[in-house]
Amino acid sequence: MAVSFPKCPSSSLPAIQARNRAWAPPLGSPIQAGDSSKWALFEATKRYNLSVSASNRGSAVTPVEPSKKVEDSGAGTKPTDLPIKVENGTPPTGFSSEGFQNLQQAGPDGSGSESTVSITVVGASGDLAKKKIFPALFALYYEGCLPKHFTVFGYARSKMTDAELRDMVSLTLTCRIDQRENCSVKMEEFLKRCFYHAGQYDSEAHFADLDKKLKQHEGSRISNRLYYLSIPPNIFLDVVKCASLAASSGNGWTRVIVEKPFGRDAESSAALTRGLKQYLHEDQIFRIDHYLGKELVENLSVLRFSNLVFEPLWSRQYIRNVQIIFSEDFGTEGRGGYFDHYGIIRDIMQNHLLQIMALFAMETPTSLEAEDIRNEKVKVLRSMKPLQADDVVIGQYKSHTRGGVMYPGYTDDKTVPSNSLTPTFAAAALFINNARWDGVPFLMKAGKALHTKRAEIRVQFRHVPGNLYKGCFGTDLDRATNELVIRVQPDEAIYLKINNKIPGLGMRLDRSNLNLHYAARYSKEIPDAYERLLLDAIEGERRLFIRSDELDAAWGLFTPLLKELEERHIAPELYPYGSRGPVGAHYLAAKYNVRWGDLGAEQH
Repeated sequence: MAVSFPKCPSSSLPAIQARNRAWAPPLGSPIQAGDSSKWALFEATKRYNLSVSASNRGSAVTPVEPSKKVEDSGAGTKPTDLPIKVENGTPPTGFSSEGFQNLQQAGPDGSGSESTVSITVVGASGDLAKKKIFPALFALYYEGCLPKHFTVFGYARSKMTDAELRDMVSLTLTCRIDQRENCSVKMEEFLKRCFYHAGQYDSEAHFADLDKKLKQHEGSRISNRLYYLSIPPNIFLDVVKCASLAASSGNGWTRVIVEKPFGRDAESSAALTRGLKQYLHEDQIFRIDHYLGKELVENLSVLRFSNLVFEPLWSRQYIRNVQIIFSEDFGTEGRGGYFDHYGIIRDIMQNHLLQIMALFAMETPTSLEAEDIRNEKVKVLRSMKPLQADDVVIGQYKSHTRGGVMYPGYTDDKTVPSNSLTPTFAAAALFINNARWDGVPFLMKAGKALHTKRAEIRVQFRHVPGNLYKGCFGTDLDRATNELVIRVQPDEAIYLKINNKIPGLGMRLDRSNLNLHYAARYSKEIPDAYERLLLDAIEGERRLFIRSDELDAAWGLFTPLLKELEERHIAPELYPYGSRGPVGAHYLAAKYNVRWGDLGAEQH
């Protein structure tokens, strides 16, 4: 039986709590004694929200963006903050749900104060913007998830008109969702809300010109602004400085989405964070890791915390090892110049795979609030010891001929130095030093130009003590163990490998899968990760974004290893394009009495 939720996925509990706000008057407007009853209701609502927030968190109340406090000492006081954040979805006593929602949209004069969202994609002419961000925004519009009033601006150095931007964007838009409305009509409506402004990334004057254009579209509404930095990290700070000083919202929120990489090591990451915080508060910075927006990663905590059968097993007592595997069946494909500066450890392991591991291993959070979840993830990262070279195997793919086709090696790429030691493959063994996971190896593996494309989590359980049927499995007892597989991509699925009797008069055992195959179970197509994350950023939901202390802890694990590899000039083990990776990865697993679960994955 399906449980019904609102049409827009992120309109359920945590997101609604994050975006509900009580009304506040415009900045600088005086509060006079005897103002209309709407203002009295606002004051009552504000006190209610503050008391709920304090009782829920047991600590001081944190103000919302831009972290200025509202003074309410009496008549003539001027509010200097944005709307107060509602910390609980329940309306105050005496308010109906509908009446409370209406109050949030109304000013003290009862006229109503509408808001608008301006989304600026910085680096609009780049591949990420064209292939992911604009299509995700259109999908949200098609689904009815964007606010009533919104505009999308592209900002880049390239000279382009509004019409040229719309032509460029239209080439990547698809109506992959069910055809409830005419696709071409919805595209036209969306494209009419897309505009372009050309400018330099380090020019306050050009961002001031952008600000003027944004204000023309925002009119007298409360203006909320979201900047998506789809640009190289070396110009993050230039853009943040200019946008903050010349194109921030004057009466609403301003938020910035920052794409990885967040530095190359602990020192550069900390420097980037310090630079960002010169112009932004932490709650304005949304560090995006698109893997956290993938459906199966989102389902990880649901699977564990809402099913009684799993949570008691989620510990060292029953789990033998956990494998987090990422593989691509193609090489750098022209991205060699970028990739060579970072390598597979920085590009995949330190962020995507480590984030999945933290979500998998964290303790039960006290609630679904963003800070409670992120607190538990940070505890996991701080419980791990930094990686050393002995814990890791690195590799680099070489050219290989298969089926009469010659596939080039990594250093055959013209954008890569011929003597490059940058790894395109890495396998690592990590351990969490806490009571739940002590001694359980977490094996990570990530690589390019491998035999298959997949991302999955494999949980291998311990052998059954005193197994009555061990004789039916011969000497390979690993075949008798249960394994839970969460396939993140492609062909999303969750399946549990169990042992069962083959029908017949004899006692022959077989290994079968209890399989939740998403394509077979659900007719609706799974949203792209960027859709979920963009919607969360608009709504102020931070659960799937990375906090600065979380980032520091993650880099603290990998920085010693990265420095050791680079200072000692450790050469990667070569492996053929299209193979299963370097042999050393199998020796690493065997060191901890583990067999990689994806060796026969094609059969499952």
